[in-house]
Amino acid sequence: MHKHAHQPRLTRVVLVLVALAAAVLYLARPPPIEKVRALGYAPDQIRESRLKTANASATHTVRAAFVILARNSELHALRTTVRQLEDQFNARHNYPYVFLNNEPFTDEFKHAMEWATSGDCHFGLVPYEHWSVPSWVDNVRAKWAAATMDEHVPYGGSSSYRKMCRFQSGFFFRHKLLDPFDYYWRVEPGVEFTCAIHGDPFRFMVENHKSYAFTITLREFPATVHSLWATTSAFRALYPDYVVPNNTLRWLTADNGKYNMSLLVQL
Repeated sequence: MHKHAHQPRLTRVVLVLVALAAAVLYLARPPPIEKVRALGYAPDQIRESRLKTANASATHTVRAAFVILARNSELHALRTTVRQLEDQFNARHNYPYVFLNNEPFTDEFKHAMEWATSGDCHFGLVPYEHWSVPSWVDNVRAKWAAATMDEHVPYGGSSSYRKMCRFQSGFFFRHKLLDPFDYYWRVEPGVEFTCAIHGDPFRFMVENHKSYAFTITLREFPATVHSLWATTSAFRALYPDYVVPNNTLRWLTADNGKYNMSLLVQL
């Protein structure tokens, strides 16, 4: 009677000990590779798993690089994007990266990108004159136009978005960090690479004499390009020598010769 009275208690103690042991083993298991890649700084015990290849600084037959305009606050999204790009493509090619920002990159950002990539990393500051509003712009008129588009146009009231578009349209390739390269692959923080890229787009463009490539076309918001086509047409008429014979004019225009609102997305 006395012996059997302690048996249920002993059973409960054994079950608790087994549960505690299972919990300890679960917590002590090696972290999944996706969790390891998501770390900003690699812990000492896994730092060697970065595997920066020996040929990261080697001269490639194609002078090409990834160009990424990013803020320090976009580190988390960009880290995921870069890891996918490495897994699906660049781990086999080791092309370098050029990171640009209108503010200095933090050490945290630099260390995270160095750890996540297989190729060399270059970090640069966008020149003030490439990012600031030009002196010849009528700021009062510009602010009024932005305010009118704020409610019905994506990023309509954003000054920083306009500065980014202006830089990406006409200044990024003039940055001194891009002088060594002939081809650039623009990558945006947050984009995903879900499929393996077996070929080399850089080499394909060189071998097939291509100068420009893009991913997808979207429909432009007419309110954002009110004067774009008229200005473009006037430029073509004034400088016909800049219009190459084998161009995409027929693809960008409707039957009546007007702009068909195709927007190239070069991600």
